[in-house]
Amino acid sequence: MAAPTTAAPKASASGAPRKQNDTFNQKDKPTQVRLSNITAAKAVADAIRTSLGPRGMDKMIETGKKEVVISNDGATILKHMSVLHPAARMLVDLSAAQDIEAGDGTTSVVVLAGSLLSAAEKLLKKGIHPTQIAEGFQNAAAEAVKILEDISIPVDLEDRESLLKSATTSLSSKVVAQYSSVLAPIVVDSVLQVVNKATDINVNLNDIRIAKKIGGTIDDTELVSGLVLNQTAITSAGGPTRVEKAKIGLIQFQLSPPKPDMDNQVVVNDYRQMDRILKEERTYLLNLVKKIKKAGCNVLLIQKSILRDAVNSLSLHFLAKLKIMAIKEVERDEIEFICKATGCKPIADIDSFTEDKLGTADLIEEVESDGSRIVQISGIKNAGKTASIIMRGANQYVLDEAERSIHDALCVIRCLVKKRALIVGGGAPEIEVSLRLSGLAKAQTGFQAVCFQAFADAVEVIPTTLAENSGLSPISIVTELRNRHANGEQTAGINVRKGAISDMKRENVIQPLLVSTSAIELATETVRMLMKIDDILAAR
Repeated sequence: MAAPTTAAPKASASGAPRKQNDTFNQKDKPTQVRLSNITAAKAVADAIRTSLGPRGMDKMIETGKKEVVISNDGATILKHMSVLHPAARMLVDLSAAQDIEAGDGTTSVVVLAGSLLSAAEKLLKKGIHPTQIAEGFQNAAAEAVKILEDISIPVDLEDRESLLKSATTSLSSKVVAQYSSVLAPIVVDSVLQVVNKATDINVNLNDIRIAKKIGGTIDDTELVSGLVLNQTAITSAGGPTRVEKAKIGLIQFQLSPPKPDMDNQVVVNDYRQMDRILKEERTYLLNLVKKIKKAGCNVLLIQKSILRDAVNSLSLHFLAKLKIMAIKEVERDEIEFICKATGCKPIADIDSFTEDKLGTADLIEEVESDGSRIVQISGIKNAGKTASIIMRGANQYVLDEAERSIHDALCVIRCLVKKRALIVGGGAPEIEVSLRLSGLAKAQTGFQAVCFQAFADAVEVIPTTLAENSGLSPISIVTELRNRHANGEQTAGINVRKGAISDMKRENVIQPLLVSTSAIELATETVRMLMKIDDILAAR
């Protein structure tokens, strides 16, 4: 019996075995790339999952400059996170996109995207093509948005109560939750000050300014009529700190001797020349200040300069003599807000300093409270639509987190201006979407039915996580929720304070429709994009 023969690999001319071209044989590479992307993105979602909801945990982040940030706002945590994997970075961008679009729900959108990716991973293992998964998820998301719109409650901007409830719900998951009764009215009133309720379909949040001052507690935060400046009046030369019937000038040039562009030296070897230089400087500054006084200005705001001193001791002396209140170090990005609030126009050089460019106010004074000083401008004539909030807190960490919380609450009211509809919170809309999508899945055929059911299961991650973070049993809570919704209780949700299921509408847990719809749309869009990627190439 002859021994079996094995064909030896054909040797090339050099004697080395020839490697077959296996470019087209790497069938498992796209699968590996997809799984790698899904794993990286899920890791990001899991990292901030514990921050969801009123009982969510906070994260302490140490930045590269050794600064410490304490927050439970999804967008803030991810912005500071050092994320290297390109797919995981897409979730960071997703959170930023939700922050721009809705302002709230930045944690929910990432958790939802992570859950959808887990569902997609299971479907891939079943052998469904990624393009079909992407298409199925897109159709399911469109249906989910229709369901949310169907269960939404229309809202009118005149209905202050509903706006307050929405702002309170947004603040309930923040560090400043116990102060929501103080902050919610401030947030609602500040937005209503800057919008036209009948015609506006958006709010420019740059028209609402938050001045942060250390000292006091968050209880002392207040909405101020008029304008508040972080800067203080200059009193070193004996200038005034209170001016009635004020005429405000905002200058973008400096009240100090001019400097040449290049560094150069002037050698003075005669004291008469020295006297002449000092005399020239005095005359130059006196002429500047006299022109300012001639225009009728008695309050001068001076923009911060990086090239030379905004004012020097001599010009301050002249300003004090002429009873002009001076405030320096006005930041460049504050100019537009100050002009809008006071009705003044920025003046770039002394020749264009005329009375028509001045703003008018009844009173400008420097006030001190809780150990910090601020300049308050009140009784502004022809003021633009702006609002100023003075925020107080025990330390910088509390102030920063309180500012982020107020920003989220402002965004919630902005959502209601954009899309005037509310839905209940507490995981109720997600369970309703899940139930209705499951019903729709039975009417579908082929891969669409599987994708709809997977999407329906994935959306349940929000109530599950809410229950987990509140220390409740997620399985029993979500099962009971499903049962209540199946029996027609559309507004039943998780009450984390009582640790039970109750009517969210009666508990006043409501949120804007736009937050939930944009979260579902953006999360699905990101998951579709990740599904379509089958290779990662390094560019030179």
